[in-house]
Amino acid sequence: MNILSAAEMREVDRLTTARYGIPGATLMENAGVKVAEFIAQQWPMFAQRRIVVLCGKGNNGGDGFVVARHLLELGATPEVYLFAAPEEMQGDAAANCKRWQKVSSALQIVRNSSDLQNLKLALDSADIIVDALLGTGTRGAVEGLFAEAIAAVNKRHKAVTSVVVAVDIPSGMVADTGEAMGACIKATYTVTLTAPKMGMILGTASDAIGDLIVREIGSPPELIDQAGKSNVRWIDWREVSIFARPRRADGNKGNYGHALVVAGSVGKSGAAVLASWAALRMGAGLVTVATPEPVLPIVAAHTPEIMTEPLPATDAGSISLRSFEYERFDGLLKGKRALAIGPGLTTNVETQQFVRDVVAKRDVPIILDADGLNAFAGRAQELKNGGGGLALTPHPGEMARLLSCGIPDVQAQRLEVARKSAADWNAIVILKGHQTIIAAPDGQVFVNSTGNPGMGTGGTGDVLTGMLAGATAQFGTSDWARVLAFGVYLHGLAGDIAYAETGEAPLLASDLIREIPRAYQQYYFECGRG
Repeated sequence: MNILSAAEMREVDRLTTARYGIPGATLMENAGVKVAEFIAQQWPMFAQRRIVVLCGKGNNGGDGFVVARHLLELGATPEVYLFAAPEEMQGDAAANCKRWQKVSSALQIVRNSSDLQNLKLALDSADIIVDALLGTGTRGAVEGLFAEAIAAVNKRHKAVTSVVVAVDIPSGMVADTGEAMGACIKATYTVTLTAPKMGMILGTASDAIGDLIVREIGSPPELIDQAGKSNVRWIDWREVSIFARPRRADGNKGNYGHALVVAGSVGKSGAAVLASWAALRMGAGLVTVATPEPVLPIVAAHTPEIMTEPLPATDAGSISLRSFEYERFDGLLKGKRALAIGPGLTTNVETQQFVRDVVAKRDVPIILDADGLNAFAGRAQELKNGGGGLALTPHPGEMARLLSCGIPDVQAQRLEVARKSAADWNAIVILKGHQTIIAAPDGQVFVNSTGNPGMGTGGTGDVLTGMLAGATAQFGTSDWARVLAFGVYLHGLAGDIAYAETGEAPLLASDLIREIPRAYQQYYFECGRG
């Protein structure tokens, strides 16, 4: 789906009512229900926890009253604080304030410093704080009582294990830029409605957004695509549903492509194992690993379905330039639909030259990762040479080395950095991290919706490289940016499934590979393929 500006989001809401006859009151009701359902699903014991709901006088506050009412119906006893007099509210927001007052007497008004002290006492013991103070209409700096309340929420959030759920957008954030000129809520989760807003993916907005959850509230999907004018899209199952088509009844391994993985060195054989194993799990018909000869027995013993090819080794146990002799490496490329190169190769000078020579030829679509990227540190201009397809998968540190800048420079402008680099290098750039960005040379951008902090462990990048090679071999390159977006999406989904089993800290890269089948199953189910 398109990622929208605040004005585009208002247009979607308007057209939903004008064209489809869905009133604003229904959209507000649906919004509150979705947030309440999220809380109930996320915390099974939520009814026994102290829940504080903060409401402003606008529509975002109206959403908050609906959240509180439905949590009450589900057995919780939320406390609601309104930063206005009830008579100041209008329209659907006012109606939902009145509905709350009919079902509960727990409405406290915050109009002065004394009222704010009472709120701070409640926040000091709150387990779940629902932020419905300010919505996407925020323009200037948030000051006064709102700023003090936001500071108290952030203090509670930082000091203890309470969680903050922002309704649609963290209060104080500017929807189009992700900036906050004054106070801004630091949310644990943001449940945004209908579609993500552009500011949520820019700069360091994720510090305030937390985990971004998108929930539909009744606007038809076609309206989102009609209203959205940017070429930045949010990857959910709909965005990549084309890959859910069943395989042909008479299909065979030859139909699903042969991926070549060039990886590993002495001491880093695990990188070759993870990448090749993941490529096969992703669905490639055949996978071959080319690895230094001393490493081959280790790689071959791990996954019997993987084919292996030994390459001449340097004295350090990495790939030697002698691999090009007698057209040996050229022979390996014949018949391959994808080449993944980089995991575990080391920064040996001779091996890095081998990588640059392979990339310069681009005889096969290449996924370049890890030490493959390091071969171009400080010489990224060489990436634009050559004719075939190239996709790069840097994490922020690798991107900083490619651009000869600092990691904070990359993180502060992730979207802009990825998009410009893709155009400059004539390559697809997959900038990894929270909300991984896939940027194509033509300006098309995908932003990933899956994944979790537990995936910040050694080897998960190798798994992604293998999955991207497997996806490329299987689905081809006619819409390569979307193919790669699908690989990134499924990688994160497998990570989310593994996280549900293991938690964050114990999660291993190999856990992701084991969960690829379940990730496919969930994806197929969402796409309507039982």
